[in-house]
Amino acid sequence: MKNSYLIGLLSILLLTTCNHQPTAVNDASTVVEDLGLDFNKEEIIATADSYLAQAPVPITSATCARSAGGIHDFYSEGDYWWPNPEDPEGPYIRRDGKTNPENFTAHRQAMRNLNRWVAALVAAYEITGDEKYVAHALRHLNAFFLDPATLMNPSLLYAQAIKGQVTGRGIGIIDTIHFIEVTKAIEILAQRGYLNGEPLAGLKEWFADYATWMNSHPYGLDEKDHGNNHSTWWAAQIAAFAQLTGREDLREVASQQFKKLLAAQMAPDGSFPEEMERTKPYSYTLFNLEGYAVLCELASTPAENLWTYEGPNGSIRKAWDFMLPYIKDKSTWIKPPDVQHFDELPIQTTGLLLTAIAYDDPQMLAIWQQLDPTRQSEEINRTYPLREPTLWITGK
Repeated sequence: MKNSYLIGLLSILLLTTCNHQPTAVNDASTVVEDLGLDFNKEEIIATADSYLAQAPVPITSATCARSAGGIHDFYSEGDYWWPNPEDPEGPYIRRDGKTNPENFTAHRQAMRNLNRWVAALVAAYEITGDEKYVAHALRHLNAFFLDPATLMNPSLLYAQAIKGQVTGRGIGIIDTIHFIEVTKAIEILAQRGYLNGEPLAGLKEWFADYATWMNSHPYGLDEKDHGNNHSTWWAAQIAAFAQLTGREDLREVASQQFKKLLAAQMAPDGSFPEEMERTKPYSYTLFNLEGYAVLCELASTPAENLWTYEGPNGSIRKAWDFMLPYIKDKSTWIKPPDVQHFDELPIQTTGLLLTAIAYDDPQMLAIWQQLDPTRQSEEINRTYPLREPTLWITGK
């Protein structure tokens, strides 16, 4: 990225305190009222206000000696990998569903925080029209993606490393699901006139480069073909980055991946066998459905609605119909409780809301309204990257 992007960004920031006249803000309250929804505007604003004093925290703010990359390279470690009691200094071993608390998580946390902060700030702007939220969101975007001193490289060569085994894996691409809502916020800032010129071009270039890497590097292609929720969220990311960058070729990749995955993953009863066999079947089924909702929302076109696309075992609606009774009443769940975080689910998710709207389903919408959006742990924050439904409704 070039220093000129910083100059352009500073110009945008100055405009927010001068006589800039952005395009008209969608009246979020009107849109929400038309749908009969309540997004708790006061809480959104209060949350965004609490972030106004938060300085940007790019990935260069923390490093790990175990990383094989440099300070601009994202690094994370496999969740379910632990020291071997029989060989404490040797390669890690796997314990499915149980997260090792000693892993390096600073970069993943920085990414989740970027999502949390930027989404909340832009959501508050959508509600209030107050440009102070825009200015602070832009500072975070600049530090994470544009400033040469602090930006993250648009690749994931060192994610989900395993001590003693690999320095990185394609499976690590699931870490960047938290960029999906960031791209939605960027789109809204561009629509409202606060991002244009070189800053907008720089952000689009970053995400185009990353999406191209995802669709060409062996790690990216491994994740594409990994199966289960990993492949679903790979496609959801490609769809999001394609929408921001205007890459019709990548949108088509996401669309074709949706069709392939629906045929491979969904059983005739609407369940996902690969998720049901895990130690956290309830969580992983909901997680996979959330990815499918993002994918259908972003990869559909006027000519092809993925929400209604019929695979060999039906449309994705069948998967939602399979799970909806267990979202409404978890006590009827047909499998043993998940090994972790079972009591923290279900929560009110943007994916369920988008699905209810797509199918114009009052029952589904009523269930969404009854759910609590509270995220009781970082694990739930990690697995549900869409945090601000306001952005997905007003930013359509």
